Amino acid sequence: MKKQVCILGSTGSIGTQALEVIEEHSDLFEAYCLTANNQVEKLAEQARKFRPACVVIANEEKYPKLVELLSDQPDIKVYAGADALCDVVTAGPIDMVLTAMVGFAGLAPTISAIKARKTICLANKETLVVAGELICSLAQEYRAPILPVDSEHSAIFQSIVGEGDNEIEKILLTASGGPFRLKTHDEMRTVTAADALHHPTWDMGAKITIDSATMMNKGFEVIEAKWLFGVEADRIQVLVHPQSMVHSAVQFRDGSVKAQLGVPDMRLPIQYAFTYPDRLPLHSERLDLFKHPLEFFEPDMKKFKCLALAFEGLRRGGNACCVINAANEVVNLAFREGKIGFLDIGDIIEQTLDKATVIAKPTYEDYINSDKEAREIAKQFIIHNS
Repeated sequence: MKKQVCILGSTGSIGTQALEVIEEHSDLFEAYCLTANNQVEKLAEQARKFRPACVVIANEEKYPKLVELLSDQPDIKVYAGADALCDVVTAGPIDMVLTAMVGFAGLAPTISAIKARKTICLANKETLVVAGELICSLAQEYRAPILPVDSEHSAIFQSIVGEGDNEIEKILLTASGGPFRLKTHDEMRTVTAADALHHPTWDMGAKITIDSATMMNKGFEVIEAKWLFGVEADRIQVLVHPQSMVHSAVQFRDGSVKAQLGVPDMRLPIQYAFTYPDRLPLHSERLDLFKHPLEFFEPDMKKFKCLALAFEGLRRGGNACCVINAANEVVNLAFREGKIGFLDIGDIIEQTLDKATVIAKPTYEDYINSDKEAREIAKQFIIHNS
């Protein structure tokens, strides 16, 4: 029987590459449901090619257009809205849910999928950033496996497979350093969104590319690693590795270090999550270590304030990381729209964190309210800085 896959965010970078994996191994996998936020034409195109049982467009205003585009495909059910995303992941035939949506919006459908006891292939890092403790608790309660898809967390996961209860002494989380690695703090004052969107290694969506430039993306991965692997923040070290060949590593208590290496290709971690514990053939470029030097540098926490703020969020605990994520989503968009400068991003997130209501033991409802409050606070700081 083919494994049935639901892809939340099928039109994005991760989603489209996941469909490539499904196409390459069409004897093993089938797309049961595809979803998108706004890209209705691309979603309809994917639906025609992969013929899922259903599709969901999150933006309800796009629903009539999607219905029209698929009017000659009566076997494909068409839904719209946030509630539909939460409902569709619970469908009986689904084996795995790839959460590739961007931002806070991925939290609710991920929780629904966990409660439906689906295997979660996690690519939406904000889910664990916002509510890591809640997600891990629910995954344990409903016995829903969470398999990491981020290249870094997949590398860590691959490094600990077969290690049993051997203690992790340190996680070595690699980062490309983004497009501004070699710029000074003063030079970064004048960089534009166009500058930030030119990532030196990875081809990603606009939001995550800006997050990479600020290194907030790496900060979020630190938070994810803490929840995925049960390692406290003081045992997670970020290494700037411009070549992006060593995707991350684990140091054990005997001093041994195990790493996963490969060319930058997100299909590899996606496929590994789909096929774990097996490895299937993947038609891709192979790593040639004779052609690539491997360099590692310590990140500048003063220059990249967002990375430091992620560690601070873990130190504070409670709803702090939820606040950081909400503020980041707001300022990330504001920077892309030219409303604030690059260095304002970290400053406004820090100001929002200091002003937001502190909740030591947040519930799901608290996370929802904290997200709303932090967004409003960040928007006010943006107005003040304009």
